[in-house]
Amino acid sequence: MHNRLEPIIASKRKEVAALYQHIQQEPDGSLAMLMRDALTLPPCQSFKHALLREKLSIIAEIKRKSPSKGHLATIADPMALATHYAQGGASAISILTDTPFFGGHLSDLQHVAKHLATQSIPLLRKDFIIDKIQLAEARLAGADAVLAIVAVLGEHTATIISQAHALGLDVLVEIHDNTELDIALAADADMIGINNRHLATMAIDTEQALRLVTRLPDHVCKVAESGILEPTLAKRYRQAGFDAVLIGEALVTTEDPRRFMEACHDD
Repeated sequence: MHNRLEPIIASKRKEVAALYQHIQQEPDGSLAMLMRDALTLPPCQSFKHALLREKLSIIAEIKRKSPSKGHLATIADPMALATHYAQGGASAISILTDTPFFGGHLSDLQHVAKHLATQSIPLLRKDFIIDKIQLAEARLAGADAVLAIVAVLGEHTATIISQAHALGLDVLVEIHDNTELDIALAADADMIGINNRHLATMAIDTEQALRLVTRLPDHVCKVAESGILEPTLAKRYRQAGFDAVLIGEALVTTEDPRRFMEACHDD
């Protein structure tokens, strides 16, 4: 079976190589300085703290397309959508920054970060992180947290978590099976997202999060990801012990994202 993850990671390796070439050409630039620990930035907002509320927290995602579904939404103005999410009660916002496969841009994160600078809503850079330079890039762009995918990082997960924390970033560690969960726990992950989508095949099983959540320790912030197309499923996840859900497709394809998010909380 074709592994849908392989071409994405191959693309990331090229992006990382280009970033290292960039800092060699501009050794006094912000990215190069941050990589050398020679740049001080304002503190990030706590992504984890924002998700730990009495009600189910929603991480609302800015997502234009996906490898499995293709085009989802045009989103010409990510700042307007981010404002709509914030006003609709989202606890945090996830911004896809991968261009070839998801139609995102790092500039989306930069613009939203500036636009929401006066609001207390943390931002997640959602991308396929494989190297510290991407963490530094995320920090400069205004991210408060990054996604670390165990299916991508394997035993390197702990290193990425440590490097991200050193830059002031929170880390949402994504897993989708028991083996990956063991790696995340061994890496002392304090936020774990259970992805219902198998990244190699892109198949979704919305029961997967329910099967794995019982293995998550109490101190871990628990997030359910992928396939949450109905508010009723979000409520099931809350009842099962999840602190938050990450919703992308359902929000970018509905005419009223605010109403969808409110329905996730209705009794």
